[in-house]
Amino acid sequence: MGVCGCGKSTVAAHLTERYGLKYAEADDFHPQANIDKMAAGIPLTDEDRWPWLDTLASWIDERVAAGESAVVTCSALKKVYRDKLRRPGVVFVYMQGTFDEVMERLSHREGHFMKPSMLQSQFDILEEPGDDEVHVNVHIGLADPDQEAMAVAGALNL
Repeated sequence: MGVCGCGKSTVAAHLTERYGLKYAEADDFHPQANIDKMAAGIPLTDEDRWPWLDTLASWIDERVAAGESAVVTCSALKKVYRDKLRRPGVVFVYMQGTFDEVMERLSHREGHFMKPSMLQSQFDILEEPGDDEVHVNVHIGLADPDQEAMAVAGALNL
């Protein structure tokens, strides 16, 4: 979890490749209306997110029911969004970074519907995971995504 451009998908790709985990990119679950809205530079509302989160939660339920380990990349910026996705065995990995660190990464990303101009809106609503949430923090200042993935793997005992 974390703001756009923090490296969720890149780290997930390293983890799924190394450990053979099932993988879902939450962006793929957005309805076209959400994608169009973000592509136009309009932040999503909670009302836009609920059906998207419900669909993603169903995918997680399927993995849990099948006993499959999986990685899901999702912004999950508010606690209430994480509450919607929380299940026994789910651990949130918070890809934590400053605005400047994330903007540096985001400025090099191409072909994504999320515009760099929307980064501030994500930081504005971000609620960092609290002590009452099962999570690990990984600071994105590590040298490269492979090292970040190894930090996640270590924290999750993979």
